[in-house]
Amino acid sequence: MLDRTATQFSHVKPGDTEFVSGGLRDFFLYRDLGVAEATNGKVIAHLVKANMAPETGTGWHRHEADFQIVIMTKGWAKFMYEDKETLVEAGDVVHQRPGIRHYLFDYSPDMEYLEIVSPADFKSVDCEPAAEVPAPTPWK
Repeated sequence: MLDRTATQFSHVKPGDTEFVSGGLRDFFLYRDLGVAEATNGKVIAHLVKANMAPETGTGWHRHEADFQIVIMTKGWAKFMYEDKETLVEAGDVVHQRPGIRHYLFDYSPDMEYLEIVSPADFKSVDCEPAAEVPAPTPWK
């Protein structure tokens, strides 16, 4: 049975937290959803949205994490997962298996996604390229 004493109840409304810079990527804004605190660092959930046009993207990297999903809520983003280009559009859900090399290289101005990762203090590690990355679409 799940140990319910290790986590707290959490309810975050849209006005409770703001989108802020200072997250993993400078060109995105992040809105904390209170899950990391409620789970004592077991899981993080945050909304991520475009802040600046894509120029260089995230670079090739992998995460040291046990679990990660991305749920695209608005717009679209293009990722390279290993050697496969993947368009992720509003409504799509992506489970990123632990350690998969990936590169987010393009996204729409209205892109927003929910990211859930375990543990909350997961690491991003730069890695060797898995394939050539297409150029991003300029914003108009």
